[in-house]
Amino acid sequence: MQDETPIDGLGSIVATLASHSSRPRYAFMLLQLVADAADGSGRAGPFIARGNVTSTIRDWLVTQLQPMSARDGRRAALRARVVANVADKLTGIEAEDAAMIEAEIADQVLEVGRQNVSRAMSDLVKAGLVSRHYAGYATNHANRGAKRHAVYVVKPVVMAALGRRMVAPTRKGGPQGEFQFAA
Repeated sequence: MQDETPIDGLGSIVATLASHSSRPRYAFMLLQLVADAADGSGRAGPFIARGNVTSTIRDWLVTQLQPMSARDGRRAALRARVVANVADKLTGIEAEDAAMIEAEIADQVLEVGRQNVSRAMSDLVKAGLVSRHYAGYATNHANRGAKRHAVYVVKPVVMAALGRRMVAPTRKGGPQGEFQFAA
């Protein structure tokens, strides 16, 4: 269900997202983040290393977008639900209880964020702006779970429209990447 509109600039990307996504602004921010994280061939993932922290591309995207979710009243409502859910586990020691509540809130925010990122990435895939595959253990397995992580590839025309330079991949070795044996 890819759009037939040619991508020739930011306006065409926004128009494509508006016709394929219920949350086009969120999807556009996600596209920008994936393009920023992508290597010269437009590929981002399965892992992103920033400083001393390495995380999966999906978790990295969630953490990049978390400040937006803390702006409205939903975080306060989430806090109230978490406090009600863990009320029987609270110890009465203020520091321990606060840490437990914050950890539970962080877990729930991460889980909801993962769902939001997956939904928006599906919109980007349907729009034909990004392709998605999975890498990791048992990469050819039909089940996408089992320690496999998403890899997103931004289409070259989209990278160009976003002002990102593409670099042609270089191969080492022969056409099939032959092994190098010691003499």
